[in-house]
Amino acid sequence: MTDSDQLRLLYGAQGAEAAAGRIASLRENFRACFGKEAEFVFSAPGRTEIGGNHTDHQLGCVLAASVDLDALAAVRRVPGTGIRLISEGHGECRTDYDGAPRREEAGTTAALIRGMTGGVLGGRRPDCGLEVYVSSRVPAGSGLSSSAAFEILIGTVLNELFRDGSVTAAELARIGQRAENIYFGKPSGLLDQMACAVGSAVFIDFGAGGGPLVRRVEADPEAFGYKLCIIYSGAGHEDLTDQYAAIPAECRAVAACFGKRVLREVPEADFLREIPELRRRAGDRAVLRALHFYGEDRRAREEAQALERKDFGAFLRLVRESGLSSARYLQNIVPAGAARHQELMVTLALAEKVLAGEGAVRVHGGGFGGTAQAFVPEERLAAFKAEMERFLGSGSVQTLRIRPAGGVRLL
Repeated sequence: MTDSDQLRLLYGAQGAEAAAGRIASLRENFRACFGKEAEFVFSAPGRTEIGGNHTDHQLGCVLAASVDLDALAAVRRVPGTGIRLISEGHGECRTDYDGAPRREEAGTTAALIRGMTGGVLGGRRPDCGLEVYVSSRVPAGSGLSSSAAFEILIGTVLNELFRDGSVTAAELARIGQRAENIYFGKPSGLLDQMACAVGSAVFIDFGAGGGPLVRRVEADPEAFGYKLCIIYSGAGHEDLTDQYAAIPAECRAVAACFGKRVLREVPEADFLREIPELRRRAGDRAVLRALHFYGEDRRAREEAQALERKDFGAFLRLVRESGLSSARYLQNIVPAGAARHQELMVTLALAEKVLAGEGAVRVHGGGFGGTAQAFVPEERLAAFKAEMERFLGSGSVQTLRIRPAGGVRLL
């Protein structure tokens, strides 16, 4: 495979030229910062959640995919015993190869690097240091998992240069999750890292015996005449921690009524039989969120099956059902008590109106703000984008491609 073939594979025929330009710019910036030429360039993708909205924390099923918005790293081996990393727009960071968590680094880039170093190297001490320049097109707060893309990017660098690529994509994902949980201090499931590491679309069953079951699923909306779009609502995720935390807490409260930790451990028939008592003990919203979990867990499985049998019509129907369930039962569209500002609900309503019964639109990721996801017929893409940007502002609609590879070294 030539380097141009690899770029077309990762970014598509139309995006390959722009990607080559980004790589050239990355190399120039590396030279300007470090005074030498980079030896290697690596790439790791962002991800999109397709199905399984808020099911992972209950050990349910999820369908997700890597996308062509990615993070790039130019790298050079140098004398030394650590990593000097400059991230475009975020300054410089230095770490050594000591993989032990440090409390004072919590919430910093250094914490993520140290977590990946500890997991990938496993106590090994490379005989050289690294100079790294990072540039990312994965927007923070977009629901496309910028932190997971960075973790998999650093993990891929370490794996390729010091472990001969022996660490599997699934192992890199678990190391990334641990780096985010233990080193950075942010609780998160495994969905983001797994989708970024494996590539293409992946079906993940978090409740499978022996650990998550991960299955690649071939998914290309363009093969069926549709474009995948992300729509920015204009509302961020700031000050919404309590809203997000309430969802798994209320689901666990329902599970606790059965002496279980999560809803995956409670048979749906048992849940339905006990609804009157559950409403009394856990509350109506908790019961509604549990109803969403059972339906969404099934839908994620059915979406993967629909894609595998190339029934895109059935897939779109399930996506629409997912969006309705999130809005009505999970209730992660409008922050509790919000009246004047309901940006995400407005975004969904406008997208439905513009699509006029075609395609599908749903909340994307955690909800309450951030982005919506839409599958738009190709022949209507230009009109859809123009109309939505008239409502929400220029640049509010971004078209994505599902990328067939996770973290890679570029040729």
